[in-house]
Amino acid sequence: MNRRPNSNNRSRNQGRPQPRNLRADAATVIIAVIDQGQSMGQALPKAQAGYADGRDKGLLAEICYGVMRQLPQLDTQLRRQLSQPLNGKKRILHGLLLAGLYQLKHTRVPAHAVVAESVNACLALRAPGMKGLINGVLRNMERELDTLIDEQFEAEPVKTLHPGWLLKRLQAAYPQQWQEIVDANNAQPPLWLRNNRSVQTREQAIARLDEAGVDARPMGDGDAILLDTPCDVTALPGFMDGDLSVQDLSAQMSAHLIQSQPGDRVLDVCAAPGGKTCHMLEHQPQISEMVAVDLEAKRLERVQQNLDRIGLQATLHCGDASHPYQWWDKQQFDRILLDAPCSATGVIRRNPDSKWLRRDADIAKLAEVQSDILQAIWPLLKPGGTLVYATCSVLPEENAEQIKAFLQQTPDAMLSPIHQQDVSERPGLQLLPQADGGDGFYYARLSKADS
Repeated sequence: MNRRPNSNNRSRNQGRPQPRNLRADAATVIIAVIDQGQSMGQALPKAQAGYADGRDKGLLAEICYGVMRQLPQLDTQLRRQLSQPLNGKKRILHGLLLAGLYQLKHTRVPAHAVVAESVNACLALRAPGMKGLINGVLRNMERELDTLIDEQFEAEPVKTLHPGWLLKRLQAAYPQQWQEIVDANNAQPPLWLRNNRSVQTREQAIARLDEAGVDARPMGDGDAILLDTPCDVTALPGFMDGDLSVQDLSAQMSAHLIQSQPGDRVLDVCAAPGGKTCHMLEHQPQISEMVAVDLEAKRLERVQQNLDRIGLQATLHCGDASHPYQWWDKQQFDRILLDAPCSATGVIRRNPDSKWLRRDADIAKLAEVQSDILQAIWPLLKPGGTLVYATCSVLPEENAEQIKAFLQQTPDAMLSPIHQQDVSERPGLQLLPQADGGDGFYYARLSKADS
C-alpha cells in the first residue's frame, strides 16, 4: 500500500542543506566578476567555502580562472549559438554556459559529464525550465568543438584575450616584446616555492620533496624552487611548519635587493599578504624589528597567519601609507620596502579577471597614488638608508617614469643601481612575465644621502 509522505518528514528534509552544485557555483562566480565587478579574490573563496574536498575546490578554481583567461573567445562562440541574449534573471545561465564551454574546450572532463552536470545546475540556480536550453546549446557546441577550436578571430581583444586599451599600452611600451607578454599572460602560471633558508638549505628542501614524490627544480641563486606539476601545497613536507612558502620567482627578489643587515629596523609598506615580510625575516633573522603596514585590517590578518605558520615576529599596523604620521612612532628605518599598489599588469596570468575589471583611466590614478605614498614614506628612511620600490606592473607610468620623476623632485634621493643598464634616464629593473619563469615585476633601489 502506498503511504502518503509524512509532513514532518517533508519539513525535516526541507531544512537539510542541499548538496552544492559545482557548475552552479562556477556560474555565480563568473557573473559576479563580469557583471558585478567583483574580483576573483572576493567571489571565489565564498564559493569554495562550501566544499570540504580539495579536488572540488581545485576544479571550481580551474573553471572560473579558465573562463577569465579565455573570456572574449568563449563569449563570442557562445553568443553565436544563442538566438537571443540571456539577460535579466537568465543572465546566470550565460555564466553556466561559459563554464560548460570552457570545460569542453580546455579540460579533460568528459563531455557527457560537462553536459549532465550543467543541466543539473539549473535546479540549483532555480531555473529548471532552462534545462532543455542548456542541454541543447552544450551538445551542439560539443558536436562543433573542432570548428570552435580552429576558428580564427580577427578582432584583437578576442584574438589576444586582452582588452584593447591594455594591448595598446603593451605595444607602445614593448614594440618588440608585446606578443611574448600577451602569450605569457594567457598561460597557466607556474607554481613557485620559497625555501626558508633559516631552517634548511634549498638542496635539503628539494631532497625532501623528492622523497615525497614531488618533482622540483632549483632556479636562480636564491631560494626559489619550481614545481613541475602544481599540487596541494599544504601537503608538501614542511609547508605547514614554515619550511616552504608559495612565492613567485620575481617577487622573491625583494629580500635580496633590500640587503638588510643585522640590527636593521625594517619597514614593509603595503605588506599584505606578507610573503615579502616573511622572506626578509628569513633572509636576515637578525633584523632588530620588522614593521609591516597595510591599509586593510582583513589583509593584515593574512600577514599574521603567514608569520604564525613560519614562526616569525613582526609589528603590524593598519594604516594609510600616504599618511604615515597616523601610525608611525617617529623612529626612522634603515630599510624600507614599498610594494606599491599598482595595475597588477605583470601578474595577469595569476589574476586573469583583472584584465576585465581594470580600466585605462585607472593607470593615471594609480600612478598618482604611488607618487603620494613614495613622497610620504621617504621621510621615514634614515640618512644612508635604502628604499626598494616595487610593483607587479609592466607599465612604465607606474615604474621607471615614476622613479625618474621622484629622483628629479627629491634632492637627497639617489639611485642605487641594480644592474649595469640601471641609469637615471631609465631607472630600475623591469622584469617581464615569462611562460616558464617569473611574473612581471619592477624594482628600483634608492638610497638617501647622509645629512
